[in-house]
Amino acid sequence: MRGQIILSHGSGAGPEATKVSALAAQAEALGWRTQRPDYRSDDARGYAGSVAPRIARLRATIEALDAPPVLVGSSMGAFISGLVSLDAPVAGLLLLATPSAIPGYARPLDLREGVPATLVHGWRDEVCPLAGVHAFAARRRLPLLVLDDDHRLSTSMDAIAAQFRLLLDRVAVAA
Repeated sequence: MRGQIILSHGSGAGPEATKVSALAAQAEALGWRTQRPDYRSDDARGYAGSVAPRIARLRATIEALDAPPVLVGSSMGAFISGLVSLDAPVAGLLLLATPSAIPGYARPLDLREGVPATLVHGWRDEVCPLAGVHAFAARRRLPLLVLDDDHRLSTSMDAIAAQFRLLLDRVAVAA
């Protein structure tokens, strides 16, 4: 086994969501172990109210591991993955359709400097406007792949899978 990957779904989805399921299958085929926490009970608290419980759940999942994981998140899952990387050991980040802020939540998107990270976003994202994540990526000089897609990124799975493979290869070499 190469290592551990934790995939965090977005609000209104679950651990079986299309993107996290496809990426988990890809990672497992490459010899990685995967986990997909279920945040649905946290999401019942509303967007801002779900952030802290989601962060606590993700931190607890990381603390149970023996090595830093790669975090993959979609939308709210991406937002919390970035924030958790500030305080927990993380080997890499793949953030999809990432909000730069959650209305009503005090902290904006952030992530640990020096952690290999790739952001993927849709030009037509109607939920998380591109401008916020673009400005964040520009300030941090992070790779940002912008695709002709909407928030779900459902027509871009091949491009996302390719970026994921590149990230996993980069993390495996660094380990």
